[in-house]
Amino acid sequence: MSAPLLRALSSWSTAPRIFTGSISHVRQSHWFPSVLALKMSPPLRAEPAKKKKKVDPKRDQEAKERLKKRIRKMERIPPELIPIEDFIMPTKFLDDLRVRSPPHLSSEESERRALLLKEWTRYKHAQHQAEMAAIGEALKAQQEALEELRLESEELYQAALKRDPGLVPFEHQGPSYTPPVPDYQAPEGKYSDITKVYVQ
Repeated sequence: MSAPLLRALSSWSTAPRIFTGSISHVRQSHWFPSVLALKMSPPLRAEPAKKKKKVDPKRDQEAKERLKKRIRKMERIPPELIPIEDFIMPTKFLDDLRVRSPPHLSSEESERRALLLKEWTRYKHAQHQAEMAAIGEALKAQQEALEELRLESEELYQAALKRDPGLVPFEHQGPSYTPPVPDYQAPEGKYSDITKVYVQ
């Protein structure tokens, strides 16, 4: 090893003892790193200033006036409403020739249907009265049972008044329009979107 390199290493090893007293007050701040630490310049994130364009005040005022005139013109025109196609009936359903004439009934058939409707009304009324009477009796019996339970124990009475969500489990799946086809493979094809797009 060469002599200059040995001298540099020996001075490096003695450097902390030399500078310990002189930089102790500087290292207390995080803004000033140690003399022996690596130093980096802070990143500069600024961009050069753009050259300002000379704006003619007369031309600027004319542009503002044109913009105000366009805004006033747009305010006078009422906004165009987007039609709701679900509420628009197609013209093919508005044809008067498609009206179906009611069937002609004889007097005997009309009388028979009127009597049948009256009989059906009486039957449904009696059924409704029987259901209401049964529900009323059940509620009355329930109230009497709760009053007797309250005389026996207040805790059991309060527990009986609580709602039990699992008492009547209910699961329902609505009917489908067509039964499912077993092992059905959907065909692959192109889809053309014909949805109308309205721009205001």
